[in-house]
Amino acid sequence: MLPKIELHLHLEGAAPPAFIRGLAREKHIDIGGIFDDRGNYSFTDFWHFLRVYEAATSVLTTPRDYARLTEAVLDQSAASGVIYTETFLSPDFCGGRDVAAWRDYLAAIRETALRIAGQGGPVLRGIVTCIRHFGPDKARETALCAAETAGDFVTGFGIAGDEKVLAPRDFAWAFDCAREAGLRLTAHAGEWGGPDSVRAAIRDLGVERIGHGVRAIEDLALVDELAERGTVLEVCPGSNIALGLYPGWRQHPIGRLFDRGVRVTVSTDDPPFFHTTMEREYARLAEALDWDDGVFARLARTALDAAFCDAETRKAIARRLEDAHA
Repeated sequence: MLPKIELHLHLEGAAPPAFIRGLAREKHIDIGGIFDDRGNYSFTDFWHFLRVYEAATSVLTTPRDYARLTEAVLDQSAASGVIYTETFLSPDFCGGRDVAAWRDYLAAIRETALRIAGQGGPVLRGIVTCIRHFGPDKARETALCAAETAGDFVTGFGIAGDEKVLAPRDFAWAFDCAREAGLRLTAHAGEWGGPDSVRAAIRDLGVERIGHGVRAIEDLALVDELAERGTVLEVCPGSNIALGLYPGWRQHPIGRLFDRGVRVTVSTDDPPFFHTTMEREYARLAEALDWDDGVFARLARTALDAAFCDAETRKAIARRLEDAHA
């Protein structure tokens, strides 16, 4: 139960299956076919996962739904010792990219997060995220939503979705818009797109963090470049293994990336989908790589240094880390 910092968490993807089923019953919405016999999310590969994800999200139709979701997700995070987390938020799912509607959804999420933090729970910040397979035009609308609400809670901008659709440069306008609004930038790459997708995200979008990025290990020149640049990878080992990218924890490249000086962090991505938690990620990495508390303290410090938050919040979280490790 070391204190943990998580940088890569999709809010809808962290929804407990029971929460989604209960909401569907309340609203009399049929989302059959996305659960297995045990009530867990059921999918066959990454692209099927995307469809199941969007089906589950379809029951989240009001700001109050998102307030309830935020509380459920932060309760899960707290149970694993998470003290600070950043979550991807998509106006595509929160008001259809209409700025006025998005403000209402965002207010519900933010107010819930502030209340929970005030009670000693995890501190939450939002990264507005466009969906790659929805296309560049919708990404522009998402970026405008992000720019209009940038501030103390919405602190970043990113892109998620199917890496095999389009190229990072197709979304340059959206990222330029977000950058001009003062938002910090990340992008999913190097999961399904290979090492070149990491290079393209850095070159064409100017991001300082990469979501996943693990396939950089296939190009050691890129690995050394990432280490030299100080680019932070938001690594989600349990997600990569559950989706079949690697056969097991010992084969996952996070240890090799760490040993070559890349700034890696640990996150869960969509934890109920991949049957994981931050506590489980730490436990499995400790078992597979023989990492001790000192390594995990370094990972937490790396994550905090890379967090998209203000200096005051960073100092407060740093004190909590220091107190726990003292």
